[in-house]
Amino acid sequence: MKIVFLDAKTIGEDIDLSGFDAFGEVVKYGFSTAQEARERTRDADVIVLNKVTINEESIGEAERLKLVCVTATGTNNLDKEYLAQRGIAWQNVAGYSTETVAQHTFALLFYLMEKLHYYDTYVKSERYVDDTTFTHFANVFHELNGKTWGIIGFGAIGRRVADLAKLFGCRVIYYSTSGKNVQPGYERVDFDTLLAESDVVSVHAPLNENTKGLMDRQAFAKMKNTAIFLNLGRGPIVVESDLAEALHTHAIEAAGLDVLSVEPMRSDNPLREIKDSDRLIITPHIAWASLEARTRLMKIIEEQIREFFR
Repeated sequence: MKIVFLDAKTIGEDIDLSGFDAFGEVVKYGFSTAQEARERTRDADVIVLNKVTINEESIGEAERLKLVCVTATGTNNLDKEYLAQRGIAWQNVAGYSTETVAQHTFALLFYLMEKLHYYDTYVKSERYVDDTTFTHFANVFHELNGKTWGIIGFGAIGRRVADLAKLFGCRVIYYSTSGKNVQPGYERVDFDTLLAESDVVSVHAPLNENTKGLMDRQAFAKMKNTAIFLNLGRGPIVVESDLAEALHTHAIEAAGLDVLSVEPMRSDNPLREIKDSDRLIITPHIAWASLEARTRLMKIIEEQIREFFR
């Protein structure tokens, strides 16, 4: 058997992939274009990829190909109709990053909510040295306890965030983007109610026809001007120019993002000009990427291959 990794660098170079050697020949490419993939998959039995588009152009000459493994949950890059016509199976991975994405959600929130950038700068600039009092009150922050946390997208990650938020004393409400997700024990509300009542709004939804552009100018206008907005779902769920406007006009207090409409960030992204770290923090799509999550992910892929050929 021959296994070809088309974009191995997207899972990091610190992950042990030696377990795949037991299957046979393993070839790893850091990144691949569609044209490069066409040549590189020609004699592959299995391909492992994250972002490479899989269609007739990229695997049209892969006559031995039996299985496509996606090192992610999303599969928008797969032409599933073409794969079905060819009789090629595909697998994705869900649930491997639930804990680390939930953790990162709170990291973004507390960075903004507790004004950590301001206080870190205050101390490191040495303004605290020989100050007149032991506590500096200049930038007020609040307790999370007693606040309302609204969650958009209530799958495994959304529910985990909900459970953790409850431990901090929050009232948790959620909006089902499909209109079909009913979770006993959780308070479901309509979209406008969630926006109007929430002190924290976090997005954990997939990108589809129901969510693309969901958070636009009208949505931000319905939020409290003291609210913090977090997006850990998909970048195009947010109209970034409208979010930039909401931050400029103080329609909301702050925003924390781990995803953008185009990644890596483009030079014309309207959020690029916002340099106030007390109002905006953007991390480069790392919420899923703890060492434990990436290790778990590749062990699941390894087992999927083993089961498929068993």
